[in-house]
Amino acid sequence: MKKKNLNLAPYIFLLPSLGIFVVFVFFPFVKTFVYSFTLTNSRGRALEFTGLENYIKLFSSPAFFNSLRLTFIFAPMVCIPTLLGSYILAALAHTRGKGSRIYEVMYSLPMAIASAPASAIWALILSSGKSGMLNHLLGAEIRWLLDTKYALASIAVITVWMNLGTGFIFLLTGFRNVNQELLESAHIDGAGYFTRLFKIITPLASPQIFFVAFLNIAASFQAFAQIRLLTQGGPNNTTNVLIYLIYQAAIRDSRFETAFAQSMVLFVIIFTVSMVQFRAEGRMVHYR
Repeated sequence: MKKKNLNLAPYIFLLPSLGIFVVFVFFPFVKTFVYSFTLTNSRGRALEFTGLENYIKLFSSPAFFNSLRLTFIFAPMVCIPTLLGSYILAALAHTRGKGSRIYEVMYSLPMAIASAPASAIWALILSSGKSGMLNHLLGAEIRWLLDTKYALASIAVITVWMNLGTGFIFLLTGFRNVNQELLESAHIDGAGYFTRLFKIITPLASPQIFFVAFLNIAASFQAFAQIRLLTQGGPNNTTNVLIYLIYQAAIRDSRFETAFAQSMVLFVIIFTVSMVQFRAEGRMVHYR
């Protein structure tokens, strides 16, 4: 009986990617987990093991619970409109026609703009007083980014706009991969546009919809740049979501042990939500 020779080629090709993951993902994660049980100095180096003390302090902090509450409010404010907006735009654009390339580029343009220039654009749009573009159009003087009533919603709108292009591209690809002969047969049998959209296109594109929903959840929990550039967690901590609280603890206050513990809490939240989503995958996603 001949022994099968082990083919090393696939593993060799995977080595560069594996090396990048180990250095930039796995090692930082393990280090964060270990250091969350220690006391650190101002440079983030571990001084002594403290056990659960960092977590006890964390769950005794009103600021942490306020940040956690804001995070769970902010996440659906971003996830749901982004998914619905991407779905509607993809549904409008999935049939190729004259000039379709133009509005495809327009819909996907936000994904090509980095967080800093995007924040600068929205700072002009949402500027206080009549100098702001939105206030000028509405004839109002609302302080969109400085009023506790509007600040979190304003950041959510900006985050939705920034993530809309990515969701649109993935859903458009899924919609256009649906067999055209199947759609034509349904049309001949009398199925209208919305019947074809909801009964045929949506179920067959459910893997892409699931993936976009997963991306939106991750993006909503990790929205940082727009908060850092536009509100700095204010006004009165109304936009101080968990990811920004981690930044404040580590960079502003040099309390790295607190930031490590907060990061692990954020990881557990995202991991739990992801597991719930993957559990629902079997009933909601149809693979061809």
